[in-house]
Amino acid sequence: MSEFLQFIFSGVTVGAVYALVALGFTIIYNASDVVNFAQGEFVMLGGMITWFAHAAGVPLPLAALTAIVVTAAVGVAINKLAIEPARGAPVVSIIIITIGVSIFIQGGAQVVFDKQIHSFPAFSGDTPLRIGGATILPQSLWVIGGAIAVFVGLWAFFSRTLLGRAVLATSNNRLAAQLVGINTTFVMTLSFALSAAIGALAGVLATPITLTAYGVGIGFALKGFAAAMLGGMGNPKGALVGGFLLGLIEALTAGYLSSQYKDAVAFVMILLVLFVRPQGLFGRKSTERV
Repeated sequence: MSEFLQFIFSGVTVGAVYALVALGFTIIYNASDVVNFAQGEFVMLGGMITWFAHAAGVPLPLAALTAIVVTAAVGVAINKLAIEPARGAPVVSIIIITIGVSIFIQGGAQVVFDKQIHSFPAFSGDTPLRIGGATILPQSLWVIGGAIAVFVGLWAFFSRTLLGRAVLATSNNRLAAQLVGINTTFVMTLSFALSAAIGALAGVLATPITLTAYGVGIGFALKGFAAAMLGGMGNPKGALVGGFLLGLIEALTAGYLSSQYKDAVAFVMILLVLFVRPQGLFGRKSTERV
């Protein structure tokens, strides 16, 4: 029983990280119907910038805040320099642009930082908590709490605020949104800033556990995309559930089968969702009149 509980704790922790990345995907998708595959690089930047600033002598809380702000600025720059000039292009073309941006950021991180693996101290120490014969790190609670807090904030944002509804309106029909006075350019900029900030937060919270390096972004992007697809692309609740579910499946697969199959789980989940339920667990079927 303690072994099973240990796998659950591990799965929930990594699942919370996937959920944060999936929530970042959700924001961009809700604003533009575009899947931003540079989302994983925001996670990498959050961890790397925090490590870099902390190693330079900046207190850890300030280093983390700096990483989130700088990464949000990078998200705005991506929107202004890469996405806005391609407005009106096919969605597939914009997705390819985000993949190119991901490669560019990864290369830039090698130059600005280095190619080594890094970490920084956990927020609440490294003494594990014992629950039911299993252990969980205090930092894991930070990650899980962060994912839930971001979900609640996004739920309130999209359902309770005019700005959040403006984001959804822009996604449904950009021209109609403009006609009723919504500043769709600002909506897109805000969406990229929020998405980047959430990704950076995931990197800040996860790095004391998972470590960070210039090349970790692609893995987080794929796992976050799988979680978003599993839950229903564009649905914050689906992103949260999909992230936790994917993390649990990975942990149980590694624990009871083999860790060699762990990374394949995300790709299997994408295929299963596409074949069985393309709209995801919480997505709605869409119909087009022709």
